Amino acid sequence: MPSLLWSGKLTLPMKLLIEANNFLSLFTGSFSDHAGMKDRVKRGYEGEYSDHVYGYDELGFHLQDRSARIQLEGFYFSGMKVLDVGCGTGALGYVAIDQGAESVICGDISYLMLAEVVAKDASSKVKLKNCQLDAERLPFRDNAFDSVISGMTFGTLPDQELVVDEMIRVAKPGGLVCVGAHGPEHYWEAIDSTLRCINKRYVLGYRFEWWPRTEKYVRALLERSNLTGVKSKRAIWRNKFKDGGAAYDFFAAISSSWWYAKFPAEERERDSKRTREYFLSKNLDVVTDDIVVAYGYKPN
Repeated sequence: MPSLLWSGKLTLPMKLLIEANNFLSLFTGSFSDHAGMKDRVKRGYEGEYSDHVYGYDELGFHLQDRSARIQLEGFYFSGMKVLDVGCGTGALGYVAIDQGAESVICGDISYLMLAEVVAKDASSKVKLKNCQLDAERLPFRDNAFDSVISGMTFGTLPDQELVVDEMIRVAKPGGLVCVGAHGPEHYWEAIDSTLRCINKRYVLGYRFEWWPRTEKYVRALLERSNLTGVKSKRAIWRNKFKDGGAAYDFFAAISSSWWYAKFPAEERERDSKRTREYFLSKNLDVVTDDIVVAYGYKPN
């Protein structure tokens, strides 16, 4: 189940605001609307709410690649068949190939993200296979992959326990199961500033789909799933942009601005423009990356 209370860093006024809204989401039904959550994320990453998402790779792939390399540091996939759950545009899959994987299936709920993987493959010697999928119902048989990995998509998944169970199900006995999650400080500056700016009337009683997680939470989740040799780590760094506008453009592209699902179409661009101007006027040119990695092995 999703958490009711916000699990990441915010300034006190925005923390109080979002917590009040979270309690209201219990009464509106937003809190338990798992299908709606997944649908809004999917549509956001297919460009329905903001054109920024079409700049996902240009504005943010270098940072997605950095997160992927930190997540998979020290692992070797020589000759392995690997599944990447929630692949985005393939950052984790490319690192797995670099580290010896024989094949990687990149799976994502968004066709646009998968299309970006295909476009990059066409201009490279690496060929990743692609599959549109729901992380909570993986379309693969039991024990199908040597390793199952998921990078920086965890916070958008309503039933995280079910996702981990599915990853374990399709991994071979002894296979690696590795999850990358957004830590408590991840993008907190951009989230806090966006919450200050957006028109609150359209998100009243709406539980936002993206939530960060602590290292303790993610590690405990894997331990409860009976994986062996569970370990975890966390990495934090600050990204400096040339100005607040560039920081906003990055955030809007990487997040896909899916909260605008609740806005009338004619209001989305106007609200986004106003928020970008706020980032510029306040010189909000730093966005934190905070990643949590936890992994273990399926019992033999």
